[in-house]
Amino acid sequence: MPMRVEAYTATGIALGIVAPDGHLREHVDGLQELRIDESDWLPIDGSAGRRVGELQVPVDDLLVLVSDELGDVPGHAQWHAIDLDAGPFRIEGELSTMPGFDPGRALARPTGQFVLLRDVRITLLKDPEAGEATSAHALVNRYTVDRIAADIMLGFFFPGAAMSMTLGGATTSGAAIPTTAPAGAAGGQATSVAAGSSGTSASPATSASPATPAEPGSPTEPARS
Repeated sequence: MPMRVEAYTATGIALGIVAPDGHLREHVDGLQELRIDESDWLPIDGSAGRRVGELQVPVDDLLVLVSDELGDVPGHAQWHAIDLDAGPFRIEGELSTMPGFDPGRALARPTGQFVLLRDVRITLLKDPEAGEATSAHALVNRYTVDRIAADIMLGFFFPGAAMSMTLGGATTSGAAIPTTAPAGAAGGQATSVAAGSSGTSASPATSASPATPAEPGSPTEPARS
């Protein structure tokens, strides 16, 4: 069934419609490029957005994928407050584990490229006052996360990210988890920009560095006849 999505990359946000085969997370995990139809492209350098129709976004370039129609939300789980840095974005929300989960003894490790968060808030790292986007649920590309803070050790969900523990409101810093991402998974790209998204409360702002079509992380438009 077609659903509206917001696809966050290091250089902009694509808003449009996808038609997943089953749950969105399973659909994206099986692709190299995500096709987004009827799409608008919002550069995160503050320049004007444009209507582009069909976009092909490389899945490895996706930082966050937002949709309110994610159908695989766990019914019985413990939810942990978490905040992440991925590329130019700060993502705050909650991540689920099974009841009684002990990260020190757990044998199972997360599979797939994306993890599900709920009650999500997205802001810009360099300009958090520029606006925010909120969503009931979002998928985060766990191989693009640079930093994570949570109340339990969840570092193995996000290979290569620096882990901090939040203990009673205090935060203790930790080193990056020395895990290598599989071939093809892209790391987070830091970009000094500000973003906006139609349908959310975020507002665009300006930056000194304009985007260019060849910039890494930008989706590609199909050839026009």
